[in-house]
Amino acid sequence: MSEAANFEVLLRQALAPVDPPEDLVARLEETLTSLTEIAAEELEAWELSAMRDPRNWARPAAAVVVGTGAGAALVLLRARRHRQQQHATSLRDLAERTAQDLGRQTRRLFRS
Repeated sequence: MSEAANFEVLLRQALAPVDPPEDLVARLEETLTSLTEIAAEELEAWELSAMRDPRNWARPAAAVVVGTGAGAALVLLRARRHRQQQHATSLRDLAERTAQDLGRQTRRLFRS
């Protein structure tokens, strides 16, 4: 019985919740922003004349995928942070505010 109790204590310690670092959100947002900017720069530097050769499509395709993924994650991250600051009164109110936040953050991302 002692081994089972000891095992249970060890398991509880191992599965105890761990708080993320306080600057995690800021670092994640900074990384996503830089990925989006790098992908945009890659696409701006790409010449349309190179489109004729399919061997040249890999870098722009990768830039589109990375830029889209990072941009979408950035929009969701910012909308989630904004939503946490507001208190919704109902499920409908929460859905409306979330949709508004997503639209606002998407417009903000395309402006920069």
